[in-house]
Amino acid sequence: MTQPGRRVRRWGCMVALLMFAAVCCAAPVGNAISAYVALKTGAQDDGGIAEGGSAANIPPRMLTAYKKAVQHVGKYVPKCQGMRWPILAGIAKVESNHAIGHNITDNGDITPKIYGVLLNGSGANGNTTAFPDTDGGKWDGTATGERAVGPFQFLPSTWASVAKDANTDGRADPHNADDAALGAAIYLCAGGRDLAQRSQLKTAILQYNHSGAYVANVLGWIDQYTAAAKDPDLKNVTGKVRTVIEAALSQRGVPYAWGGGTAQGPSYGICCSPSGKSGADIKGFDCSGLTAYAYARAGIQLPRTAAAQAGVGRRIPAHLGTGALAPGDLVFYADAPGRDATIYHVGIYVGGARMVDAARPGTVVRLDAVDAMPGYAGGARPW
Repeated sequence: MTQPGRRVRRWGCMVALLMFAAVCCAAPVGNAISAYVALKTGAQDDGGIAEGGSAANIPPRMLTAYKKAVQHVGKYVPKCQGMRWPILAGIAKVESNHAIGHNITDNGDITPKIYGVLLNGSGANGNTTAFPDTDGGKWDGTATGERAVGPFQFLPSTWASVAKDANTDGRADPHNADDAALGAAIYLCAGGRDLAQRSQLKTAILQYNHSGAYVANVLGWIDQYTAAAKDPDLKNVTGKVRTVIEAALSQRGVPYAWGGGTAQGPSYGICCSPSGKSGADIKGFDCSGLTAYAYARAGIQLPRTAAAQAGVGRRIPAHLGTGALAPGDLVFYADAPGRDATIYHVGIYVGGARMVDAARPGTVVRLDAVDAMPGYAGGARPW
């Protein structure tokens, strides 16, 4: 339906000691940035929301479109079950990065319009099949062939089968956020699928773009948005564990800063990450800076590097799986699990298969699924 599947890029991740400031980064780019910040966190000093909430996360108007589509899809596909806004967000993230960089009006119109490559079989960008024109250029701006359009990258021929006027302006337009989101929901719900079933969700995404890599990428984002949208249940968490988790959660929305963060709180970082990102002008946390801060609130001092933090307290081996983790545990990820020297990331487990962490340059402190990063390397319980 859409353009051929895109490659999933990955940030290089490592832990380094630079001028006494140990730093950690980075997750795969294909894993999600927290929508929680865009939904629930207010503006923060030093650009936490300006950098994370509007540039790296979901623009509020797009999020409104996704949620509105979920409310109305049952009118058109009554038997559809399990449609949630994170599903639409996962698709739109991969297809258009939520139309970030484009203007979105109050009624949902997006300018400039989002066009994919001309699908003429040239071989460019994986374009190996020519699609003849079906709309006379009405939606894709060209009568010489087809190209995907709008934030959900519909081919005009596909749009014709799912087009609905969701914003009631008298026009079903794939370049409108509300219309496009509802069209995508209808398409994914085809046949009355139960999208709460993982197998049926995969089938729906595969129908959207017949690529295994694409399905994996979208599912990663869906899982991240799902995890990020819910507060952890702390009703049975007490004492130092609760203090640590609440301290980490209180920093949601604070930007990632390479080398940033101390036991006292956010700090300006250093230059530069393996991908060339500098934290020198950003006041915030990197992953081990955040964990050092949160544990300090409970009177527990941690070493500054993620790899060194793995040696604190009781080690929880990776082979026991994530089910062995308890709230408050440190969670580690390594390039070579089993070799703690290769640990590149750390978070704090909050229960429900989620952690709070500072994921990578360009993001903010957020809730993530524990399977958001590759190379699970176990945990540690510093109590």
